[in-house]
Amino acid sequence: MSGVRDAVASRTPPRTGGWREGDPAGDRLFLDLDGPVRLERGGVLPGVRVAYETWGALAPDGANAVLVEHALTGDSHVTGPAGPGHPTPGWWASLVGPGAPLDTDRFFVVCANVLGGCQGTTGPSSAAPDGRPWGGRFPEVTVGDQVRVEAALADALGVRRWAAVVGGSMGGMRVLEWAVALPDRVAGLFFLASGAAVTADQLGTQTTQQAAVRADPGTGLGIARRIAHLTYRSALELEERFGTTVQDDGRFAVASYLEHHADKLVARFDPGSYVVLTEAMNTWDVGRSRGGVEAALARVTARAVVAGVDSDRLYPLELQQRVADALGVPLHVVSSPYGHDGFLIEADAVGALVRGLLGT
Repeated sequence: MSGVRDAVASRTPPRTGGWREGDPAGDRLFLDLDGPVRLERGGVLPGVRVAYETWGALAPDGANAVLVEHALTGDSHVTGPAGPGHPTPGWWASLVGPGAPLDTDRFFVVCANVLGGCQGTTGPSSAAPDGRPWGGRFPEVTVGDQVRVEAALADALGVRRWAAVVGGSMGGMRVLEWAVALPDRVAGLFFLASGAAVTADQLGTQTTQQAAVRADPGTGLGIARRIAHLTYRSALELEERFGTTVQDDGRFAVASYLEHHADKLVARFDPGSYVVLTEAMNTWDVGRSRGGVEAALARVTARAVVAGVDSDRLYPLELQQRVADALGVPLHVVSSPYGHDGFLIEADAVGALVRGLLGT
C-alpha cells in the first residue's frame, strides 16, 4: 500500500474531519499507554493514546464488563447525543442504557476508538513526535494490533475477562480476534455481519476506495464513501426508495443521497484513517499463522452468538455460516431490506440476540 501512503503523505496533510487535540473531549476518556507499541508488520509507535467511553459501573469482581467494537467509520460514542466533541449521536444507542440489551444497570459497557482511527485514539491525524500529523507516515496496523491495544485498555480498567465482546462489520473482526487470541479473557461473543477473513470482493471494493483517496486525499474520501455506501445498502432498497427519479435540481435522487452521506463523512473523518483502517480490513484473516480459519476458531472457548443480515451483499450470510459452523452454533438470520447496514438499523432483532447471549 505504499502508493496509497505516498499519496496521503504530504507536506500539508489534507483537511481532516477527525477529532484533534484541543477539540472538546465530549464524553471521551483517555488512556496513554506506557512505552513504545510494536506492531505486527514491523512498525513502532512511540506512544499510543486510546480514547474510550464507558457506561455503568464495574462490579467489584470485574465480571460484568462488556466491550462494544465499532465498525469502519464508527467511534467510541455508542450512545449519547451529538454535541461538543461528538459530531453525531451515538451510533448504536438502542443497545446501551438502563433496561437496554446492554443494560447499564447491570453491565459496565466500554467502547474504544480503534487504533488508527481519528476520534481520539492515535492515528494518522494525531501528532507524531515531530509535532506534525502522522499522515501517510503512520505505520500499518492489523486487527491483531488493534486488539492488543484494547487489551491494554482492559488491563488499565481492571477488566480481566469480558462478559461479552460485541460487534458487527469491522467490529466483528475484533470480536473474533479477541476470542481466538485471548480466549481466557472472553466469556461471550456476539459476531454480526462480518467474516473470518477478507474476500476478493471486499478487497476489490476497498482497494477501489483507497484509489479514490490516492487520487486526491482532499475529495477522494467522499468518493470512497459513495462507493462504500453502495455496498452497505441493498439494491432492492435503493430501487424502492429512489428508482430513476430525477430531482428538481437535475440530479438523480440516488446520487443526491450518496452525496449527502459522502459530505457527512468528510465532515467527521480523516482520509488517512480511512486508508489505514481499510488496509487493516484488507489483511484480515483470523486463521493466518494459526493453521487456517477453522483451526483458529477451534481455540474459542466463549459462548457464541453468530448472526448475519439476509440482504447483506458486502458480508453475505455464507461468511457468518462458516464461523457458526466452526464454533458449533446456529446462524441467526436478521431479516432486513437495508443490506449490510441492517446490523445497525434492525435494533429490535439485534437487541434480542444480545439479550439471549447475556441472559437478560
